[in-house]
Amino acid sequence: MDLTEHVAMEIVKVWSEDGAGKVVEIPADMTARDVCQLLVYKSHCVDDNAWTLVEHHPILGLERCLEDHELVVQVQASMSSDSKFLFRKNYAKYEFFRNPLNFFPEQMVAWCQESDGTIPQSQLLQNFLNSSSCPEIQGYLFVKEPGRKSWKKLYMFLRRSGLYFSTKGTSKEPRHLQLLSDLDDSNIFTTITGRKLHNAPTDYQFSIKPSKARGDCKELKMLCAEDEQSRTCWMTAFRLLKYGLVLYKSYSVPQQRKTNLSQFSTPVRSVSENSLVAMDFSGRTGRVIDNPVEAQSAAVEEGQTWRKRSQRMNVLGSPSPLHPSSLSTVIHRTQVWFHGRIMREEAHKMIIQQGQVDGLFLLRDSQSNPKAFVLTLCHHQKIKHFQILPCEEDGQVFFSLDDGATKFTDLIHLVEFYQLNRGVLPCKLKHPCTAVAL
Repeated sequence: MDLTEHVAMEIVKVWSEDGAGKVVEIPADMTARDVCQLLVYKSHCVDDNAWTLVEHHPILGLERCLEDHELVVQVQASMSSDSKFLFRKNYAKYEFFRNPLNFFPEQMVAWCQESDGTIPQSQLLQNFLNSSSCPEIQGYLFVKEPGRKSWKKLYMFLRRSGLYFSTKGTSKEPRHLQLLSDLDDSNIFTTITGRKLHNAPTDYQFSIKPSKARGDCKELKMLCAEDEQSRTCWMTAFRLLKYGLVLYKSYSVPQQRKTNLSQFSTPVRSVSENSLVAMDFSGRTGRVIDNPVEAQSAAVEEGQTWRKRSQRMNVLGSPSPLHPSSLSTVIHRTQVWFHGRIMREEAHKMIIQQGQVDGLFLLRDSQSNPKAFVLTLCHHQKIKHFQILPCEEDGQVFFSLDDGATKFTDLIHLVEFYQLNRGVLPCKLKHPCTAVAL
């Protein structure tokens, strides 16, 4: 008897940022990471372990990234009819494992057994992951009062047992502590409706929602931090205290968890497409490129060769309709980091949604100058904009973002240069801000 016949299959619909939806049939025990890998294969994206499923509640104005190990069907069962899954990049998913000191400001971290500051900062993450230690996040948060538009500023403590507030100043005596929310049966969400709707005191809102509650939920706890760093600290600590080592395993072994595509009920790609592999023909015989990084760089190199060849053909008077100058003004439109005529606000929103890590970037058309472009770049959780201006030399158009000191024949060359060299930028271009079409 074939055991696979008894695996329950469920229908899940996932949406991309452009409003397109894709229906996938998945086993009931499939994790969020495996669903992302399935969508990566179906949509022909580059799998860099940054893709995520977002649980999006438009009416409540909340969203959160599912953890890689969460069961998608289980999460879907707790969602209301207006809610949906989005497929999106999130480069900051595990950034706290790489740069913990950026995520946990010293003044916000305390220990239940007073350590007199003897625990070194380098041990910070170990203490969060070790269930026997008692890390604690402390600080002021604004809490929305139930049924009213007013907010109250309270001193809060986040522990493994839950989020507490002090009824007497900053006292952490047990008799002064009141539980606001537990961790086990709740999830933490970013609030996306804007501060005006809730009369919030700052832009840095987040919410704690019981896992079982669906629609208009009276148990929803709306909170507001004083700045982006403290909001990130509270939200990251919530995830770490709730899931601990499970998060570390998801972060550290993505290569070992490559999905076996044969488990899907229908072929993910057609046989002819599936048989296509990256090849290296530089030697006497062809060689299959197994390493995805090498395959990607081979593709980039091939693109450069194609550009040089197409330019040479134009110079030789081939019938190709594209001249070098006109080619250089359109070639970037094929790139995942180019987003055309989007507004500055939309660029900001995309960068924030995809994680606000150093080097996250996109290029777009300039709103003020129809011939120019803008590089939008994230550095130290701040979003900066750099204008890229065209300049003509000997009848050829070049692009530059440092007033002509460094010139490039097209925007792809420009991006490739700043991925390797910081130049005038605050950091190198590292993560392309991508909107995928499902």
